[in-house]
Amino acid sequence: MMRLFLPLSVLLIASSIHAEFKAGAAVVDISPPKLPVLVNGGMLSRYVDKINTRVHARAIVATDGKTEIAIVVADSCMMSREVLDDAKKMAAAKTGIPADRMLISATHAHSVPASMGCLGTDPDPSYVPFLKEKLVEAIAAAQSVMVPARIGFAKADAAEFTALRQWIRRPDRVVEDPFGNKSVRANMHAGRIWDDVTGESGPEDPDLSLISIQTKDGKPLAVLANFSMHYFGDKDIGADYYGLFSNGLTQRIDPLGKMVGMMSHGCSGDIYRVDYTIPEKERPKPTMDEYANGLLDIAMKAYAGIQYDDTPTVAMTETRMVMKYRVPDKQRLEWAQRVMAEVGDRLVKTPTEVYAREQIILNERQQTEIVVQGVRLGDIGIATTPNETYAITGLKIKTASPLPHNMVIELANGGDGYIPPPEMHAWGGYNTWAARSAGLEINAEPKIAGAAIAALEKVADKPRREWKLSDGAAAKAVLALKPAAYWRLNEFTGPVAADASAHGKDAVYERDVAYYLAGPKTGSFCEGEVNRAPHLVGARIRSRLPALGSQYSVSLWFWNGMPNDGRDTSGWLFSRGEDHGLGVFSDHLGIGGKSGNTGKLVFFSGTNDQSFVAGKTEIPRWQWQHLVLVRDKNTVRGYLNGTLEFETESVVDADKAPHECFFGGRSDNENNWEGRIDEVAVFDRALKKEEIAKLEVR
Repeated sequence: MMRLFLPLSVLLIASSIHAEFKAGAAVVDISPPKLPVLVNGGMLSRYVDKINTRVHARAIVATDGKTEIAIVVADSCMMSREVLDDAKKMAAAKTGIPADRMLISATHAHSVPASMGCLGTDPDPSYVPFLKEKLVEAIAAAQSVMVPARIGFAKADAAEFTALRQWIRRPDRVVEDPFGNKSVRANMHAGRIWDDVTGESGPEDPDLSLISIQTKDGKPLAVLANFSMHYFGDKDIGADYYGLFSNGLTQRIDPLGKMVGMMSHGCSGDIYRVDYTIPEKERPKPTMDEYANGLLDIAMKAYAGIQYDDTPTVAMTETRMVMKYRVPDKQRLEWAQRVMAEVGDRLVKTPTEVYAREQIILNERQQTEIVVQGVRLGDIGIATTPNETYAITGLKIKTASPLPHNMVIELANGGDGYIPPPEMHAWGGYNTWAARSAGLEINAEPKIAGAAIAALEKVADKPRREWKLSDGAAAKAVLALKPAAYWRLNEFTGPVAADASAHGKDAVYERDVAYYLAGPKTGSFCEGEVNRAPHLVGARIRSRLPALGSQYSVSLWFWNGMPNDGRDTSGWLFSRGEDHGLGVFSDHLGIGGKSGNTGKLVFFSGTNDQSFVAGKTEIPRWQWQHLVLVRDKNTVRGYLNGTLEFETESVVDADKAPHECFFGGRSDNENNWEGRIDEVAVFDRALKKEEIAKLEVR
């Protein structure tokens, strides 16, 4: 048998031809052909009979000669997996692209036709088949115009355009849920009334990301943007800011051409455009046009600096998972059946009726199938969730991705409701009330995030990145003083608070904690990253430090979420020991409340009337402060931001100190901390003034 050997140059040419990257993009009008039409996104059913702006499906089809994929973003509030599975099957038959190589997502506009049932609104029966056909049309149209192309990525900070909408309520301001239970510890837009809340429940994701596709000679074909902001609020039928931004990209980049601008929905389950940390009178109040144009200004600056890859490879993977619903117990189901028996054949009219109906639906369904995808376009990764996903979850996925550039598109390939991190379910609120809008099992979030990260690992053919915040100058200063333990408290989740020193003294988060919020002095504790901190929701952190003895020091940063006169004691920052009288060692440091020494540091050891002392300075709410507590045998000193606040003599026997220390609470769990704590360092010696000065961050 004769073998043919080709020159290496011929093989390289053949390989490059085979791997040529091609792409095409198209826009299809999906405005309803019949009016009125059902519109979802609200609690109750509503018909709309007027179109304010046309709504569209925008598609990209790309291939590297081996793998061909389609990405579609539709102006829809949510689209069910069943509807999208049908559309993908139809599109596969028409285009030859495998159904599991198609990503179809919703923008989450709340002013577009209803294509799936949610809360009080059913899908519009005449619109759903029309939408399926138009999705197929968009994919086929994009495929038909594919040309040799190149791809690039950019990311910009658009923090001023996004903010947390879920805030944690004070422990004495808990409100009722639709089931008649006083369970709502955190809810949407509670931050409008500052006196009701202690702070935000999570971080924001400020990234405005762009994937740009051009022809080989630089002619723009498409730009796919991704941003985490829930929706603006349009009128009648309209595409919201997503449509304005998408059209604006086209007008600014290629006003005379056919470039397709697209805005996909980032992880926005707990996000909105109004920053409740700003006093109401000072908050910006842009129109939707102003909002979209502000984002476009940022996008265009980033777009101008994009570098392109002429030979990207393409990969995509899909995982289907069965998830259980949180179905009602017998008592709740019987309640729901009684409520719906009174409703009869009419539409539900109240939140109570809506959630009664949802209990019956969840009980009938029991479980569902969800879709998670990972896509690679060169060195760019796209992960998807079919949910209204919190910003912290998107950050988890992007941080772990093995690819250098990433975006997470939510409400893709289905509309399976909110997935709060498991710890947030205990706080109640709309995003946790069992319904199709928030009905998946409590551990859905870590399972879906894990599947998304695994999908990115698969398409990248690399393991996930190990997550660790950098040590800035301030963190290095703490470590240089050789602490017995140092908890930076920058975890995405608990229960372990990792010790950053070399001693392995990990601590434990107890009870309710909101993770990964902004911490103090970002530029000092981290290099080029946001320093992170937990918000303790009446929680505390427990550690065991048996070697402290009678000389020790504690350095920590704190941010008080309670009004200074919100309760008798505003909260406890540090505690060592128990209150069993003179025979047992105990030190307690906190902030005074309305019972006395309001807003000032308070310290006592032993029982309440022994070795009591208060600081001199009233500490403002919602501001980071630095605290150092020094015990030098029986002498105790407290420093606030480097200044001595108090000095006292303790009468308790320090040699009998127990091993347990608490941060953010006491052993009796009384008046635990409501706010943030960060950068906790414990030293097994009494720090000197010059050492304390090294801990001060300016």
